[in-house]
Amino acid sequence: MTILEFKRHFKRELSELYTESESAFLSAVFVQKIVGFDSFHQRRFSDQELLIQDEENLLQIISELKTSRPYQQILGETEFYGMKFFVNEHVLIPRPETEELLEFAIHKIHEAIVILNAAEQNEESRDSSFLGMTKRTLKILDIGTGSGIIPLVLKKHFPETEVTSIDFSEKALETAKKNADFHQLAITFIHADYLNFELEQNFDVIISNPPYIGIEEEHEIADSVKEFEPKMALFSPTSDALIFYRKIAEDAEKYLNNNGLLFLEINQKLGPETLELYATDFSEALLIKDLSENDRFIFGKK
Repeated sequence: MTILEFKRHFKRELSELYTESESAFLSAVFVQKIVGFDSFHQRRFSDQELLIQDEENLLQIISELKTSRPYQQILGETEFYGMKFFVNEHVLIPRPETEELLEFAIHKIHEAIVILNAAEQNEESRDSSFLGMTKRTLKILDIGTGSGIIPLVLKKHFPETEVTSIDFSEKALETAKKNADFHQLAITFIHADYLNFELEQNFDVIISNPPYIGIEEEHEIADSVKEFEPKMALFSPTSDALIFYRKIAEDAEKYLNNNGLLFLEINQKLGPETLELYATDFSEALLIKDLSENDRFIFGKK
C-alpha cells in the first residue's frame, strides 16, 4: 500500500465519522507520526510503498478511530494555545472553550500588571497598588489541572509568576509534570482532593475548569467522551453540580488577595446560579458567554 492508497482507504473507512477535510487532515497527521513525512514529502512521495510495519500501524489506527476514541489520545499529543501537550486517557482533551478562558485571563492579568507597574512608578501607596502588592511575585492557583494546559500557558505568558496547581488524580499529575518538563516551565504541583483540602497561602489569581457536569446530565454526553475521557474530570462527584464552585467561593473569600482575580469555566446550564455564589464577596462578578453564545465563564475581581 502506498501513502496515497492509505489516505484513500482512510477516507473510505472513516467516512461516517469524519468529513472529507477532516479525513485529509487526520490521515496526513498520522502518516507524519508513523512514517515521519511532513505534508510536502507526503505529496512528493505519495506513490512510495509503506513499510510493512508502518502499514500495520496505520491500519491499527483506523481500527482505533472506528471505536470513536479521540484521535488526540491515539497520537498521544495535541496542540493547545499554540503549544504542544501530551495527553492520554487520564486527562481531558483540551477544548476550544478553555482557550477562550485563557485568552480572557491573559488579557486581564496583563492589564493588572500594567496598572501595578504604573502605580509603582508613580510611587503610590501599597494600599492603592493593584492586587494589594508592591514589588512581589504574582501568585496564581489553578484548581483541577489535568494535563496542565492552564498553568503552563499562564506560566509561559507570565514567567515571573509563581503558579501552583492542584489535582486529585496522580495519573493526571504525571501527565502535567511531563508537559511541564517538556516546556521547561516550573509549576508547583499538589496531589490533593481539593474538596477536602485547606490552602496554606494567599493568591492573586485563582483559575479553574473543574468537573461541572451534573450526574443527571450523563445521558446527554457523547459516548466518545464518556468512554474514553476520565469521568472524574467531567462529572461532579455528588448530586450537587456546583460543589466545586462553592468550595472555590469559600477559598476565594479567605485566600484570594484584595483586588485579586478569579476565572472559572462553568456549566452553561447553571450560569446565574454559579454567578450568585460570587456576588457577595467580589466587587465585580460577571457571567460571560463563549463564542457560541453560551454562558461559559465567571470573572470576578475581589
